[in-house]
Amino acid sequence: MDQRGSGILLHITSLPSAYGIGDLGPEAWAFADFLEGAGQRYWQILPLNPTDPIYGNSPYSSISAFAGNTLLVSPDRLVEEGLLSKDDLIPIPLFPETKCDFSEAIRYKDRVLERAYQNFVLRGMERESFAVFCADNSLWLDDFALFVVLKKRFDGRIWNQWPKELRDRNPKSLRSVRSEWAEELEKVKHRQYLFFKQLYLLKAYCQEKGIDLFGDLAIYVSFDSADVWANPDIFNLDSEKRPAFVSGVPPDYFSETGQLWSNPVYRWEVLKESGYRWWMERIGHHAGLFNVVRIDHFRGLVAYWEIPAGEKTAINGRWVEGPAEDFLKAVTEHFPRLPLVAEDLGMITPDVRDVMDRFGLPGMKVLMFAFSEDNPDHPYLPHTYKENCVVYTGTHDNNTARGWFENEASHEEKKRLFQYLGKEVSVDESSWAFIRMAMMSWARWAILPMQDVLGLGEESRMNKPSVPLGNWEWRLLPGQLSAHISESLRQITTESARTRS
Repeated sequence: MDQRGSGILLHITSLPSAYGIGDLGPEAWAFADFLEGAGQRYWQILPLNPTDPIYGNSPYSSISAFAGNTLLVSPDRLVEEGLLSKDDLIPIPLFPETKCDFSEAIRYKDRVLERAYQNFVLRGMERESFAVFCADNSLWLDDFALFVVLKKRFDGRIWNQWPKELRDRNPKSLRSVRSEWAEELEKVKHRQYLFFKQLYLLKAYCQEKGIDLFGDLAIYVSFDSADVWANPDIFNLDSEKRPAFVSGVPPDYFSETGQLWSNPVYRWEVLKESGYRWWMERIGHHAGLFNVVRIDHFRGLVAYWEIPAGEKTAINGRWVEGPAEDFLKAVTEHFPRLPLVAEDLGMITPDVRDVMDRFGLPGMKVLMFAFSEDNPDHPYLPHTYKENCVVYTGTHDNNTARGWFENEASHEEKKRLFQYLGKEVSVDESSWAFIRMAMMSWARWAILPMQDVLGLGEESRMNKPSVPLGNWEWRLLPGQLSAHISESLRQITTESARTRS
């Protein structure tokens, strides 16, 4: 974090591909080439854990905090590696170019990965590498494979509704499953092997190009996950293995009832007794995948809003002190060279700022929020930034800069924007006006959503938090990364002294 730099926010699913969803294949490598040519140093992505249509395909709701999303495995790379033939890819459905088709991609990738596994078995390819992968990742992989197989066996039921002996992980019952379903367990592990092999190859290629991968770590995990099933003691569950309390945020200016999340809260006192072992394993896993890690909802480490399970809103919750200082000491001792970024948006109190300052953690600044009030010292206005922060034009949860300007900004907000810029800008100029403010700011890092670099409107936003369906579908079109875009980005990066020294 000691040098000025900039990068692009673009999730892997948003890359072009012929298979209904962006993947870790040739287009990902081509995007790394684009970043290098445009003078960028960082590629920020969203969580890469498995997604599910039940949860709207959100990367923030997953059955595992460790496993990879095998929808992102590239069929083209499997052909290059000899694990598939081109004929194995046929028939390819007629996928839309403009958005992710999750449901059809799931069906297609399931067939292709099944064929890859059968070829793996028949030809004995990479058996040794696969065995090493399974051994190196056994701490999470064995339980994840069991979870996936059992969930399929019980028609997708939540794990605490499984037969008691499996819900409670009776050793004899688990041995029986391992014996009876050995091939299915190996299939699950093989798909994870393919995912992580491709991700590590992409990371290595990015490193060759001088690009650091910037990952995202959600603070909470889903209740219906391998993590909670395998580690019930570290989550606040009742005697029937149901959440006793769930997470959320209290009522505020934006919501009279707050936000009620379904994630179970941690038993931090139990985690502390083990030296936060599960968390250290999780962060270590991410440290191997990424060069920088953002901790989502960082304030939950300092104090978190705990709501009794069964409540219909977040009103009747309470603040509970978190383990921030002790926990972060453990993290920095284990991973002294891992740059961490704190997601500090929302209700941030002085104690959160104190912890961030004590550990030197950069927070986030979102330019889109800077003009909401007539306040020359607004904390998101660029002239107020301390150097140790990351500025964004917007995040994956916001409208695009152009979309905000066209459809959300009030007359007063536009007036304040024009006053700050010293001139009026048109709709077509709005995205790059935000980009210039971000790049010229004091913030050490500037991260730009790809949609803003392309000047795209509201139709291209990634997520609308209040809308359950139709999110996470935006995709980059083939040919949109033009030489003109690359040169414009390189020029402003050079002007703002953000090129790699």
